[in-house]
Amino acid sequence: MVATRRAQMVEETRARLIRAARAAFATQGYAAASMDELTAEAGLTRGALYHHFGDKTGLMQAVVAQIDAEMATRLAEVRDRAPDAWQGLLDESVAYIEMALEPEIRRIMLLDGPAVLGDPSRWPSQNACLRTTTQTIQGLMDQGIVQRLDAEATARLLNGAALSAALWIAAAEDPPAVLAKSIQVFRNLATGLLRPAEGAG
Repeated sequence: MVATRRAQMVEETRARLIRAARAAFATQGYAAASMDELTAEAGLTRGALYHHFGDKTGLMQAVVAQIDAEMATRLAEVRDRAPDAWQGLLDESVAYIEMALEPEIRRIMLLDGPAVLGDPSRWPSQNACLRTTTQTIQGLMDQGIVQRLDAEATARLLNGAALSAALWIAAAEDPPAVLAKSIQVFRNLATGLLRPAEGAG
């Protein structure tokens, strides 16, 4: 009973710190966010932050992980609404690119996140994303929908194109204009993976 209550308190403390940090990082940016202010907002001390996350970077990692999990859930819903696996893959990729316009995702995941945590394609969450995309592409190849290529290479380049587009949009002076161009080109690139119809050409 005591151990259960203690575990609940730990989770509550972590949640309060992440919530406060997420709000601060989204509105002020990582560099400008004050640890004293965000811990005060959470009703905690800087010592609590150090104890649970090590430092400000560790807190950023936790915020990124939380947002990334929420994005993954939303993208899975987009994929599952599609009429078939190919359309689901395309819709999911486009939805990811479109998320670059959302202020919180733009600031935390695409601008400050890479600056603080390094290349997003190497974040732990990307491994699961890559596995899912590779499996989907392999299935599409087995069905004869996508050309026979190396499934992992195809998944890496497709995911990389979507990430590159999102990063470009986030850093652009006119994000909506870059979004429109990016989606058009991404769709054309992805469609090039489709297996030509019999007798085509």
